[in-house]
Amino acid sequence: MNSLNFEHELNLHTSSHNSNLLDPEEFRRQGHMIIDFLADYYADIEKYPVLSQVEPGYLHKRLPKSTPHDSEPIKTILQDVQDHIVPGITHWQSPNFFAYFQCTSSIAGFLGEMLCTGFNVVGFNWIASPVATELETIVMDWLGEMLNLPKSFLFSGNGGGVIQGTTCEAILCTLVAARDQMLCRIGRENAGKLVVYGSDQTHSALQKAAQIAGIHPKNFRAIKTTKSTSFALSPDSLRSTICADIEAGLVPLYLCANLGTTSTTAIDPLGSLCDVAKDYGLWVHVDAAYAGSACICSEFRQFMDGIEAANSLSLNAHKWLFTTLDCCCLWVKDPSALIKSLSTNPEFLRNKASDSKQVIDYKDWQITLSRRFRALKLWFVLRSYGVANLKNFMRSHVEMAKLFEGLVAMDKRFEIVVPRNFAMICFRVLPSTMGRGAYQNGKVVDNGQKLLKEEITTANELNQKLLESMNASGRVYMTHTVLEDMYVIRFAVGASLVKERHVVMAWKVVQEHATAILSNN
Repeated sequence: MNSLNFEHELNLHTSSHNSNLLDPEEFRRQGHMIIDFLADYYADIEKYPVLSQVEPGYLHKRLPKSTPHDSEPIKTILQDVQDHIVPGITHWQSPNFFAYFQCTSSIAGFLGEMLCTGFNVVGFNWIASPVATELETIVMDWLGEMLNLPKSFLFSGNGGGVIQGTTCEAILCTLVAARDQMLCRIGRENAGKLVVYGSDQTHSALQKAAQIAGIHPKNFRAIKTTKSTSFALSPDSLRSTICADIEAGLVPLYLCANLGTTSTTAIDPLGSLCDVAKDYGLWVHVDAAYAGSACICSEFRQFMDGIEAANSLSLNAHKWLFTTLDCCCLWVKDPSALIKSLSTNPEFLRNKASDSKQVIDYKDWQITLSRRFRALKLWFVLRSYGVANLKNFMRSHVEMAKLFEGLVAMDKRFEIVVPRNFAMICFRVLPSTMGRGAYQNGKVVDNGQKLLKEEITTANELNQKLLESMNASGRVYMTHTVLEDMYVIRFAVGASLVKERHVVMAWKVVQEHATAILSNN
């Protein structure tokens, strides 16, 4: 930039910052710069290492020690974003990101988020912005109908839906509602007897919610699952655990059932678990954070069978429904249970609409008072793509996962640890590849020796080394889990930009690094 252009840029930003923080023309100019920056970022995203390669504390060495006294031009700030911020990003939108579960995005989701931020309303009650409440009730019923939920979960029935930030919030809200319902029956002096149930595959969000809700740490049950049942929670195990607790004088309270666990996408038998829960008066919440979105597809809806007997259900539209973070959709059969536990009515929020009881005040359905206009971005996504396209997007991810599954199966050095349910594969290098003479010329040779515990440990170390090597290359990013003492690599397909060629390339990376490590082992 020459001196005249720089001076012009400086004058523009100085005048705008000093006069009007929301000057429309300055907003238009800078907004175009940000959109161009992000469009270039998406176009070039494959050039970056997927996993950030920086060391802890890197940013402190690059940025000033204190806040600038005077304003700085947007162009200068954006250059610092490119030079200092981007290197510290792990690129979740990269088509070579196969870690965790993807946080999907889309043009529609992004634009809806822009509108949400642009309007910047605080829709804690209906009067604060009527459309923020009313659009949310509409899109939650739309999505519920797409999932073929029972009417009892919809506003068109006697239930209803609310957009939370994350699953952690959804579980906490429903757990608090269940707690208070139970304590109204048995007395608050018995709070220390309440017991919360999940499997050992249930997300740690349940344990955190239990801690926050005041459940005694000794009364949290993570019931063991096994590979023989694909790590699904056994109804018999749940019943026996509940019976033992009742015998000990405790009070069963809440079950979190899983529809697509984080480690393996395990699916609990909802109907059978709800039958057990009904016998003992438990609140049943279904955590479908990842896989719930896929149930808009007829071939996956079967996994939601039995939902009619549950009390609540949540899924994350920001995981697999192309709606930017944060957007957790929670449905409950009995909204009054949430409202009784979570409502406060200070004088400064009183108004005729709320007093009439004819409107919904979403502040009473969540932990916080303030809330964002999240419904806009979900509405944009549902309208921009329609049900048919959303189904096709998810089905394409499943087909790519099947492709990877087939590639793993053809290489006898590897095994698929659990059956694939959706678009995530759990695999590992087999322990037998490390036996004496076990790996020769790219093929596994059975040496007939029984593996010792030390060899299993070595196998885990090998798979960990493989994962770390692949991630350090910057070409892909995957994560792991541990199942029955086995270190397992997770490969989750779901990035908005992913194509078949990225999946094929990822498998080549796996093979190359495995070959290098095994040949040096």
